[in-house]
Amino acid sequence: MFSDLLFPVMYGIVIFLAGMKLMEAALSKLAGPILEDALGRATSTPLMGMLTSSVVTALLQSSTAVTVLAIGMVNAGLLSFGRTLGIILGSNIGTCLTTELAGLEIARFAGPLLAVSLALWAAAVTAGELPAAGSRLSGAAIALSRPLQFISLAAAGFALVLWGISVMQSIGPALQSSGMFRWFLDRASESVLWGFAAGACLTALLHSSSATIGMAMGVASSGALPPHIGIAIVLGANVGTCITAVIASVGGSISGIFVAWSHVVLNAGGALLFLPFTGLLLRAAELIGGGPAAQIAHSQTIFNIGCSLLALPFCYLPLWKRVDLRLSRGRRDL
Repeated sequence: MFSDLLFPVMYGIVIFLAGMKLMEAALSKLAGPILEDALGRATSTPLMGMLTSSVVTALLQSSTAVTVLAIGMVNAGLLSFGRTLGIILGSNIGTCLTTELAGLEIARFAGPLLAVSLALWAAAVTAGELPAAGSRLSGAAIALSRPLQFISLAAAGFALVLWGISVMQSIGPALQSSGMFRWFLDRASESVLWGFAAGACLTALLHSSSATIGMAMGVASSGALPPHIGIAIVLGANVGTCITAVIASVGGSISGIFVAWSHVVLNAGGALLFLPFTGLLLRAAELIGGGPAAQIAHSQTIFNIGCSLLALPFCYLPLWKRVDLRLSRGRRDL
């Protein structure tokens, strides 16, 4: 059982998370300071905050990083509570890019992409060591070497993400013959709450909804996991991912704690709202096309965009101005 099931899952998750962290770190170094400044400037309204946060999260490949950044800015008094609600909604939309790309089932290109990206990284490092007093061509090469290093590392990280998913796909035959997994599928066919709970718990443990959803996509593409249970896992993952924001708020200001728990309420409320409609989500995803893995990715995109658009009007309620006023008074009293 260990060699057929646990080892490939653990091995695949390690590769997947390593790829996510490498991609996140490279993109953060490439554009992080610029995007942090843009996040602070382009949040004049909840709609602008949602749009900006969607782009920032898609570029940084981490909704958690953007949410934690927003909590830090609130703790520092740089953002009001009302403006962060749009940022939270946008981060949920931007995080769909990774799963949509992985849903294209291009894992067979992981090896060549990794090799090419590492070769480009080595070339960029070499170009950066050229003598500065050389020709105009060598000067241009040195100027381009640093961004090219981060771009190639981000591509290498994405290749590792694809590789990790392909490793997790290899457990399909063993899962189908596993009595424990069959028991889980029987329970999940009676109630999607089983899949929902599995997604929430795994994401809380891994601190990565992308890893949990990637695992579900990998197993579904092998035929071992029905897509509607995969969608329930997606909904649970959106709840489990809130744990990092809650941890980040510990010891911070009242405003930061309020933002973190607002994130929990928004994600959990949306997931519970859509949970009875997993069948409709699946049918909508089928209309877009693709195999089981792509359908799970599409369902996450539909769910996150739908939840964000439904919640956006509530961000304009006058209530949040009163909340901001009370929280600012609390900061002054402290």
